Amino acid sequence: MSVLIVGSTALDSITTPHAKNPRLLGGSASHAAVAASFFSPVRMVGVVGDDFPRNYLKLYRKHKIDLEGLQIVPGKTFHWAGEYEVNMNNRRTLATELGVFESFTPRLPEAYKDTEYVLLANIAPSLQHHVLDQMRRPKFIAADTMDLWLNIALQDLLKLLKRVDCLVLNEGEARQLTKEHNLVRAAKAIHKLGPAYVIVKKGEHGAILSSQAGMFVSPAYPLCKVIDPTGAGDAFVGGMMGYLAAAGGAVDGKLRRAMIYGSVVASFCCEGFGLQATTKATRARIDSRVKELEALTKF
Repeated sequence: MSVLIVGSTALDSITTPHAKNPRLLGGSASHAAVAASFFSPVRMVGVVGDDFPRNYLKLYRKHKIDLEGLQIVPGKTFHWAGEYEVNMNNRRTLATELGVFESFTPRLPEAYKDTEYVLLANIAPSLQHHVLDQMRRPKFIAADTMDLWLNIALQDLLKLLKRVDCLVLNEGEARQLTKEHNLVRAAKAIHKLGPAYVIVKKGEHGAILSSQAGMFVSPAYPLCKVIDPTGAGDAFVGGMMGYLAAAGGAVDGKLRRAMIYGSVVASFCCEGFGLQATTKATRARIDSRVKELEALTKF
């Protein structure tokens, strides 16, 4: 099975206390698509300008990502610049230049409309609605979101929650959306808004899944050194969706293991700037880390 991933494709300039890397390949769709590609074929929808480096297109193709849905239009590619402190949980945005992304309207090629697994990566809820309006009968729809949309597009987001199977958000966003500080109660409140599955990302502390089958705590793979956490959340959900599509069958029976695989792919993301480390990972190395994580959490 293929995964359809719709989100931002960007050039990221990232500064840490130890290094500065300009115009790296980034964006929610890029990180999620590469992560998913270790498990299943990926169809990616996004937009870039005519300044987008051709070697980045080659990198997508190296991972066998279908680019028929990637729009290349005159103008500048979405550019984001950010700076991390020594504690990489603390980050500040230095610049956001939307470029061609400002007028982006996702258009699905005909072949994409029958894709069964759909990831609505982090873009405006109105664009996520537009994607679903073009789909035929997807089997499983996951949507990622962020605090910006809670602040400026809440009503669109609430309508979207009635159309998706799974909502992925971080703990701060879960509390903001529900006004519940306790994450267990927050997840239950989100279920009432529509999604059968709620995944709350907790960064280096893993993620929590809530569903009718109960709760599951997915640990993060422990790293000795984090180089750049940008895109790790997108890699997590992309790896998860890729694994689900490859496994097939009922989602309930596969989602917990899919989250573990997503967590492991995200660990590779954190070991390099942008997508540098993720693109050098292999399925064998991913499987090896999953076994390590199983051993670490078995009791």
